Amino acid sequence: MGGVSNPLVLGPIIIPLFGAAICLLLAHNNRLQRIIALAAGIAAALASIAVLLANQEAGPAGVQIYRLGGWATPIGIVLVADKMAALFAVMGTVVVTAGLLYCLQCHDRSLNYPVFMPAFLCMSAGLSGSFYTGDIFTFFVFLELMVMSSVVMVAVADSPLGLEAAIKYIFISGMGSLLLLLGIAAFYSTFSTLTMAQLAQAFSTGERPLLALPAVVMFIIAFLIKSAVVPFHFWQPDFHTTAPTPVSGLLSSVIVKVGIYGIIRMVTIFLVQEAALVQNILIVLGLVGIFFGGLAALRTWNAKRMLAYSTLGQVGFILVAIGWGSQVALVAAIIYIINHAFIKSGLLMLTGVIASHNEKHSADLKDLAGAGRGLTLLSILYLVGGLALAGVPPLNGFISKVALVRGGADDESWTILGLVVGGGLLTLIYMSRTWQWIFQKPPAEGVQPTTHATDSPLAPALLIGLCMLLGVFATPLVNISEETAEQISNPAIYSCAVLSGMAGAGVPLPEGGYDCDELLIASATVPDDRMVKRE
Repeated sequence: MGGVSNPLVLGPIIIPLFGAAICLLLAHNNRLQRIIALAAGIAAALASIAVLLANQEAGPAGVQIYRLGGWATPIGIVLVADKMAALFAVMGTVVVTAGLLYCLQCHDRSLNYPVFMPAFLCMSAGLSGSFYTGDIFTFFVFLELMVMSSVVMVAVADSPLGLEAAIKYIFISGMGSLLLLLGIAAFYSTFSTLTMAQLAQAFSTGERPLLALPAVVMFIIAFLIKSAVVPFHFWQPDFHTTAPTPVSGLLSSVIVKVGIYGIIRMVTIFLVQEAALVQNILIVLGLVGIFFGGLAALRTWNAKRMLAYSTLGQVGFILVAIGWGSQVALVAAIIYIINHAFIKSGLLMLTGVIASHNEKHSADLKDLAGAGRGLTLLSILYLVGGLALAGVPPLNGFISKVALVRGGADDESWTILGLVVGGGLLTLIYMSRTWQWIFQKPPAEGVQPTTHATDSPLAPALLIGLCMLLGVFATPLVNISEETAEQISNPAIYSCAVLSGMAGAGVPLPEGGYDCDELLIASATVPDDRMVKRE
C-alpha cells in the first residue's frame, strides 16, 4: 500500500518562495516586506501543521507524498512527509514564524536591506524542503539554498565581523557541500538512482558495492560539518554570534538540526547492518560535544556566543541518544530535537531584546551587566528559558532529559549516562551565571540605556510560553515522537510508501529488498526495536 498523495506537502516550500518573490518586488517598502514575510511564514506553518495532522490521521504508518508534475518517482521529484519529516517541518516553520514576528519590530539595521526578508523566506523554503525531499540530490539543493540564504543575512549584519564570519562559513560549508556532491556521484554511479526509497531497497538486500559505504561516510561527515558537531564546529560560534538576532535564533535552534536529520536518515535507512559502528562513533562525538560546549560556554563572556557554544553541547546530547540505538533512545533524540529548538530560539531572541535596551546593542556580558534590572518580564522569561534548557521541571527541557535518561537506561549504558547527567549540570551553571549577571548585577559603568525604540519581546515570550506548555502537557509530543521513532525504525514503510506501483510501471526493484506486497501499511505491526543496538 502506497503513501497518500497530499498537495499540502508542497505548501511549506512554495509559500515562502512565493513570499520571497513578492518581497523582492516591494524592495522600496521595508515595512510591507516584513508584513508579507510574516504572512507567508504563518501560512507555511499552517500548511506544515495540516500535513502533520493528516499523517496522524493515517495511523502509525501514515506517509504523505507529492510527486511534482505527476512524474513517476524515479524520473520526477518526490516530496515525502513521513512522521519524522512532518514533525520536523512543523518545528522549523513554527520557529521561522517566530523569527519573522521578531523581525516585525526589530531595529537591527541589517533588516533594512531589501534582500534580507527574501533571503529569510528562502532559508525557510530550504529548511522545509530539506525535511520533505525524497531524493538526495534535491536534498543537496534545498540545503544549499538554506546555507546561501543564511550567508547573505549574516554578511549584511550590523557588525564589522559579519562579513568575515560569512566568508569563513562559506569555505567550511563548501567542504561539506563537496563531500555531499562526491557522495551523490558515488550513489548514482553505483545504484543509478538518487531516490532515498530506492536506495533503501538496494541497501536492504545486504549487498554493499564498492562505493556504497564510502558514499554514506561522505554524507555523514558532511552532516557533521553542517550541524557543527565537535570537532567540525569551528565556524559556528562566530557565524551565530554575528548574525542578526532573528537569524541567530534560527541558526542555533533549527538550521543545525538539518544535519542531525540527515544522520538519522543515514542510520535508519541505509546503515541498518552497520549501525552499531556508526552509533559508537556518534556517542564519542556526542560526549566530546557535551563537555566541550559546556566548558566553552562557561568561558565565554558574550551572551549570544555562550548560547552558540551551548548548542554544541545540546547537539551532543542528541548524538548520544541516536548512538544508543534503541527505539526508546530514538524517541529521546526526537523529543530533545523539538524541545531544544523552541528553547534555544526563545533564549537567543530574548538576548537580542535585552541587548536592544543598551545604546551599544551589544551582547557582551560586560555591557549587559545589570541591563535587565527593572525588566521584570524579560527576567522571568529568561529564567524560565534557562531552566528549560537545563532540564528543570515542569518545563519541556525536563521531558527531554527524562527521555534521555530512559534511553540510557534501556541501553544499560550506565557510565555514559552518568557522564551525560554530569554534562547536563554545566548547562545549569552557565545559564544561572548569565541570568544573575544580566538581571542582578549593578549596571555597567559607561553603558547608557538606549533612547531609541527597543525590540519587541512578543516572539520570544510566545516561544517560552510554548516551552511551558510542552512541559506541562507533554503527552502529545511524546506520543508523536514514539510513533515517529516506530515508523522510521522500519525503513520498509518509507520505501514501500514511495515505491508503491513502481514495479507495475516497469521500474525494477532489487531482488532481496523489502517485499512491499506483504507490507500492510494500514495495519502494520512495527518491530519494537528495528534499529541495531550496539554490542
